[in-house]
Amino acid sequence: MSSETDQSREEVEGGETTLERGRGRATRTLIYALGGGFAIFIAGLFAYKAITPDPKETADLTQSAVVQPAVFVPPSESAIPQDQSGDAIRRGLQIFTNTQTNAREFVGNGLNCSNCHLDRGRKPDSAPMWSAWVDYPKYRSKNHKVNTMEDRINGCFSYSMNGQDSPSGGPPPAGHDVYKDLQAYFHWVATNAPTGAKMKGGGFLKLKKTSLGYDPGRGEQVFSQNCASCHGTGGQGQKDLNGRYIFPPLWGANSYNWGAGMAQVSSAAGFIKANMPLSQPGRLSDQQAWDAAAFVDSHERPKDPRQTGTIAEAAKKFHSGEETFYGKVLNGRVLGQGAAPARSADTSSKSGRQANRSR
Repeated sequence: MSSETDQSREEVEGGETTLERGRGRATRTLIYALGGGFAIFIAGLFAYKAITPDPKETADLTQSAVVQPAVFVPPSESAIPQDQSGDAIRRGLQIFTNTQTNAREFVGNGLNCSNCHLDRGRKPDSAPMWSAWVDYPKYRSKNHKVNTMEDRINGCFSYSMNGQDSPSGGPPPAGHDVYKDLQAYFHWVATNAPTGAKMKGGGFLKLKKTSLGYDPGRGEQVFSQNCASCHGTGGQGQKDLNGRYIFPPLWGANSYNWGAGMAQVSSAAGFIKANMPLSQPGRLSDQQAWDAAAFVDSHERPKDPRQTGTIAEAAKKFHSGEETFYGKVLNGRVLGQGAAPARSADTSSKSGRQANRSR
């Protein structure tokens, strides 16, 4: 009887004795303590990771922040000062947007500066002037020297504006007011832009070449379906009732010459991808952009003003390594011979008056 009583005193629910229960409690306490310590250790590792990131990740983040900052926003035109500096800025803006009228003596085609540098030189990925201004002076392999902004503008008049066929026969002379006013505008557009930094949206979009490369034949169809409605089926642009271009010519005598940056298929492809069609930028695929650029740049245009000897010599000296059709044979013809200079109405009437006087 007493043995049964002693046994009942030692037993608990489930058949566990008091001694066994005590041992179990001690074991559980030890497990909890160890588990809690391990959890604290793991939490500490995560906390250390959070406040001490991996050096490689930090470097990647830092590099990303440098290469891809926020897109710069230039000041509003309403902020142009009402003083003599503001007058120069406004003159520069007028030259930039209506070069045909305000710098006509130095322009040998139908283009304005704003045809390539869209939205008055403000739009990202169309070589905006807020990015160009803080990028100069710098060395350019095109002429193998350090270029000032005036040098760079001179090059635009020489190549993109085809200054060789202008009324003056070339770009503005050094120190001309055209340079001063344009630089006043560029300097103002770049207000608060970081000097020496790589700015997102600066220059033209760098478009990676596709596995298919580029082909003028495919590009002709892309052009017909997406570009001809503005630039014309013959690529000669469209004019308003006053004879001013509202959509620029893309090849021929009134377009940029073979020395212009846009005559390189790679530059034209990046521009087209980021900006064309004008109302729907980015709509074309990369392949379509490359092919459309190839079609445009496979047409004859004014000659490269640097060419003094043969096309082959100029191709080797000035176009080596470029994605260009200059010096290439297409449809049985060597490209680069130059489109004949267009004769404007003013030139024709002047020639007529001289002929009448000579009689």
